[in-house]
Parts: sequence; C-alpha cells; structure tokens
Amino acid sequence: MKEIVSYFINKMAFHPDIYYQTNVPKDSSEVFITAKDGTKLLGLFMQHKNSDKIVIYFHGNAGNIYHRIPDLEKIRTMGFNIFGLSYRGYAKSEGKPSENGIYEDGETAFNYGIKNFGFKLENTFIIGRSIGSTVAVNVAQYKKIKGLILITPLTNAKDIAKNIGFGIFLPFIGDVFDNKSKIKNIICPLLVIHGTHDDVIPYDMGVEIYKNANEPKVFIEIKNAFHYNLSVDHGREYFQAIKSFLHSLL
Repeated sequence: MKEIVSYFINKMAFHPDIYYQTNVPKDSSEVFITAKDGTKLLGLFMQHKNSDKIVIYFHGNAGNIYHRIPDLEKIRTMGFNIFGLSYRGYAKSEGKPSENGIYEDGETAFNYGIKNFGFKLENTFIIGRSIGSTVAVNVAQYKKIKGLILITPLTNAKDIAKNIGFGIFLPFIGDVFDNKSKIKNIICPLLVIHGTHDDVIPYDMGVEIYKNANEPKVFIEIKNAFHYNLSVDHGREYFQAIKSFLHSLL
C-alpha cells in the first residue's frame, strides 16, 4: 500500500514540463550540474555584476525554470545574482521527480552556488515557492544563510491530503513534505508570503508555518490573491515584499 500511495503522491505532486526555450536573458547562462546519484540537472544563472549576493530559487510543481524567467529577472533587478534550478524531470534535467530526488537536487544547487560560483554562505538567500518551499526548507535547515523566503508554503502532505478529501490515505503518508516540523530548524531570518484566497495551498498553512518558525520572521498576506496570480495580478505588492526583505538584510 505504501508503494501505491507513494506513486500517487508523486503523480499529484509533480507536473513537469520538458518544454524549454533556447534564448536566455543577457548576462545569463544555462548551467549543468550533477547530483550525487549521477542525475544531470539544469539551472539558470543570471548574473548581477555589481553584487556579491546570490538568491537560489526553487520553483513550484508545474512547468519548469524557463517559465520563471520573468520572476528571476525581476529579482535580479533588485541587485542580486540568481540561480534557478529545474528539478529532475523538468526541462533539460534528467530523471523523474520524487520527494527525496528534489531534495537532493536542492542540496546540489546550493552547494554549487557556494563551491563553484564562489558565493559565501552568509551572502546566500534561498527562495522556495509552493512545493519549492519544501526544497527550500529542507536545504536551509541549520544553515546560517542570509535569509529564507517561502512563498505559499505547505505544512505537509497529510494536511494537503485532508484538504482535498483524501483523508483515507493518512495512515500511509508518513512525514512526506513535512515543512511544519523542519521549519523549527531554520536559524536565519524568514519571510513568508501567502495569498488570502489561495485555492491550492490554503492561506492557513502559510500562517501555521510562520507561527512554528523561529524569530526573526515576517509574514506578508496578499489580500484576494490566489495561488497562481501572486506575481502577475498582485505583482507590485508581491515583489515589493521580496525586495524589502532582501534589502533589509544587506
């Protein structure tokens, strides 16, 4: 039964898109890195020549990193280098996504930013959106990075299952995607952003993650925002929250 539940969790959790474009913005490049298990992964590195700070970005469960280029560009204009990862099975990355797989991908991207790009730990920010929040939290645990931003974070897979009416599977789910427990291990400044009308990951989950986190922390609610329109229909408020947090730590 656990194997069946695991199969359906992965089916529901990940919606990879292998579409990609050949052009990337100026001063940007495709970077190929290799996870510990040998899986080759794609990342997009967008350079800001006047900054010694880097933002590592973990996207949501659909599309791939190319679809996030406008958001990455916006963050770069705030004065930061940015490295966005496409998980295994997404875009040009090899393999198939799974919980442990994307955690390994996240660690690989983080270590690459420190060791290969040469950014210091104390000059590194991490952003995770939606399911990317689980990667961000997993990677950021116990690390004295500059700051962590979680956008529409979930609490755990059990709560998601209850929310969508799959409570019958709770005994078999275990501690899958458990942000709620791991958030207590975050020792850097934290920003949580959540829309009040989120129809995928309920607003209350973002509030609970915030309440369980250590200080210093900031919570930004974006009124009337749904899950997918934060950076589009509410872009001004959304990006201002990110910029204010990033710059407050410089």
